[in-house]
Amino acid sequence: MAKPTLNPAIAKSSAEIATILVPIDFSPCSLEAYRMALSVARRYDAELRLLYVVDTRMLAAVEQLGVPLPAGQIKKIRHRVRLSFRGLMESEKGVRTRRTIAEGAPFTEIMRQARTEKVDLIVIGTYGGRTGEVEKIFFGSTAEKVVRASPCPVLCVPLKGLGAERRSTARGGARA
Repeated sequence: MAKPTLNPAIAKSSAEIATILVPIDFSPCSLEAYRMALSVARRYDAELRLLYVVDTRMLAAVEQLGVPLPAGQIKKIRHRVRLSFRGLMESEKGVRTRRTIAEGAPFTEIMRQARTEKVDLIVIGTYGGRTGEVEKIFFGSTAEKVVRASPCPVLCVPLKGLGAERRSTARGGARA
C-alpha cells in the first residue's frame, strides 16, 4: 500500500516533532498514552521525555489527616518510579528516551517541563490512576488543564474500550 502524501504545509509542520512529552503515572490510561507516543516517536524519529510527578499535594493532604508518612517516603517513591521507568525503557528499544521525576502538582510540573524543554507535542492519558470523580468535579482533570494551557499541541489518549463502555452506559445500557 502506498504511503499517503500530505499537503506540503502539513508535512513541514508535522516533521518538526522532535520532542514528545509523556506524563506518566503508570495507570493503564497513561501506559496507553505511552504506547501511542512510542508510535508517534518512531514515525517522526522524535525523542520521548517521560515525566512522573510525585504529587506532593496528595502527600501533604494525607499528613493533614493525621496520618504520618514514613521517613524517606519520597525517596522510596522515586526508587520505585526509577525501576518502573527502567522496565518501560528496556522493553522498547530504538526510541531515544529521557526520564524525569519531579515533585509538586502534576499540572504545574507538566507545564514547567513543556515550556522549559520546548517540547513539540504532549501525549497524555485522558485520566490518571488516582483521580476520583469528586476531584474532577471541583478541580478538573490534569489532562483537561494541560489541553487548555499547553504551549504546544496535546494528544489525549483514552484507555482502549473505555469510550465504548461509556457510550453504552449513556444510551441506557447496563454496566458490567
